[in-house]
Amino acid sequence: MFQPDVTIIGGGLAGCEAAWQLAERGVRVALVEMKPAQQSPAHTTPLLAELVCSNSLRSDEITAPAGLLKAELRACRSFIIACADEARVPAGEALAVDRRLFSQLCTVRIARHPFIRLERRRVDRLPEGPAILAGGPLLAGGAAHELQRLCGERLYFYDAIAPIVDADSIDWSCCFRASRHDRSGGDGAEGDYVNCPLTREEYYRLVEEIRRGRKVLPHPFEEPRYFEGCLPIEVMVERGADTLAFGPLRPVGLIDPRNPSEPPFAVVQLRAENRYGTAYNLVGFQTRLAYPEQKRIFSLIPALRQAEWLRFGSIHRNSYVESWRVLDTELALRSKPSLHLAGQITGVEGYIESTAMGLLAAWFVHGKLTGRPLPPPPETTALGGLYQHVIRPRQPGERYVPMNINFGLLPPLPGRTRKTERRALMAQRAQRALQAWLAELDTGRTQPARSQSLSAASTAAP
Repeated sequence: MFQPDVTIIGGGLAGCEAAWQLAERGVRVALVEMKPAQQSPAHTTPLLAELVCSNSLRSDEITAPAGLLKAELRACRSFIIACADEARVPAGEALAVDRRLFSQLCTVRIARHPFIRLERRRVDRLPEGPAILAGGPLLAGGAAHELQRLCGERLYFYDAIAPIVDADSIDWSCCFRASRHDRSGGDGAEGDYVNCPLTREEYYRLVEEIRRGRKVLPHPFEEPRYFEGCLPIEVMVERGADTLAFGPLRPVGLIDPRNPSEPPFAVVQLRAENRYGTAYNLVGFQTRLAYPEQKRIFSLIPALRQAEWLRFGSIHRNSYVESWRVLDTELALRSKPSLHLAGQITGVEGYIESTAMGLLAAWFVHGKLTGRPLPPPPETTALGGLYQHVIRPRQPGERYVPMNINFGLLPPLPGRTRKTERRALMAQRAQRALQAWLAELDTGRTQPARSQSLSAASTAAP
């Protein structure tokens, strides 16, 4: 009989990463996922590691915060990043994936791992033994109520999803392929993004219709809090008519080959949703506009006049806990030390950030099980900066808000450095610190106790 050593609640990015990290160390894991018995408002498939919002894991350049974090996760043999690398689609310097293939890879490999038992059910009681709660920001049911009882008031913010359009319905005569500053990352011939240029008149008409469009509003008793890194497009419009032109629709670095002498006033970028290029999402167009309004308003973009919409944008509420108050330095609840938290519910925002917290939670749990506590990652690394964001004590009046990885979470460099050199120097410092940290850890704690290569598992759809 399979008797699990650790129970993991939630089959998202953090839960799958934690399950794989423990299983690869010989720890028997029960991974409990409520889908398909119960679907959350944001999920649409029974697959594990479903990407709800964008299909992009952001920049893959090591001098960018997201790229540095992914490089560190690769050095730690991250399961999620390995699957993402295999499901990659062209997206310039960014790591974007075919989201269905990515989730299929994660699901099959988790389900076939001999040290993981995948259970499909809702959790109404938090387990008593060693466990990781990675239920995500949409945690529901009895587990959610019990967590709230243990932590006190849960905080929340609203997250929005961008729409997706069928490639065959795009008017290709009204757009062009290019990546900003010729940084395609693909074949380099045309660029990985589809760019839909707008004239000044087209841009301001689009902005005005977004402003006037009917929105899906929060409940009267809920304050509309949004994550600054993923604002709905209508919220950006409310901040000023030119906000989009200096934000997601900025034309800098893009030259329309059909009219190279006259730069576009604004550009709507489309990014491939899958490796076949049959669907594209609207970059930066997260929205809470009503569905009919999205179809009407976004069809004002010339290249999308006859667009067939495969998915409209939507909005959902994300919850998180005030981790620095309720978690110890091993990401365990102070009121229930056998239960560790991982993923977005800890107060991080983003796919790779959730993955990182799943990896760290698993390593902390493994340290407890083996009697060899894990020292936290150095604060000069991206992993360490994110970890410190979660557990660092706050000053009176200092708000705890969800955070993407950014260089502001890392200690500044000593002395004065040029702005153009700072990121490269911080990345080099982080790499040195990470390698030193990994070298200090015992092989049995940081390296798989037995090696099951990712390629050994079938990639067929379940």
